Amino acid sequence: MAIEHDYFGLVGDYWSERKEYGDQDVEVVLDADGDGVSMAALDAAATMVGELELIDDELRSAFVTQLDSASSPVVRFLDVLLDPDLEQADEVDAAIGRESGDRQIDALRSMSLVRVDLRPDADEPGDAFAEFEFALAPEDTDERLIAAIDVEREIVDVRFEG
Repeated sequence: MAIEHDYFGLVGDYWSERKEYGDQDVEVVLDADGDGVSMAALDAAATMVGELELIDDELRSAFVTQLDSASSPVVRFLDVLLDPDLEQADEVDAAIGRESGDRQIDALRSMSLVRVDLRPDADEPGDAFAEFEFALAPEDTDERLIAAIDVEREIVDVRFEG
């Protein structure tokens, strides 16, 4: 059974929309069974869509805090992409639009948010309510840095896929 939401419309399976802010074009996806979600969870998901830029900034700040740990997914992601021997090294260099002198920070600031997956059926604190997928030179590389947050916007997982 589907339910009707003011923002998402008829919720019963899959909803997708492209959102633009700044110079980013982000695919936002809501994957939910109309029977398994509450109106409050859908409202929280709609709020997240409206605050993508703010959440993006919060996540990038959290990524910076992980630079101190060599085993963090953020550092592993950057190690792969900033390797001068990477086949797409020129494309990655071109994607880094800032030159502060700290290459890792410049890369984090230059990443694109490419996709947001909303899962309103995971609406308990600690559940992966939304996943934010970031890439550097997304057209040229397959490596992704993914941050999962709960309904209260606390990070529950960060992983590197590539």
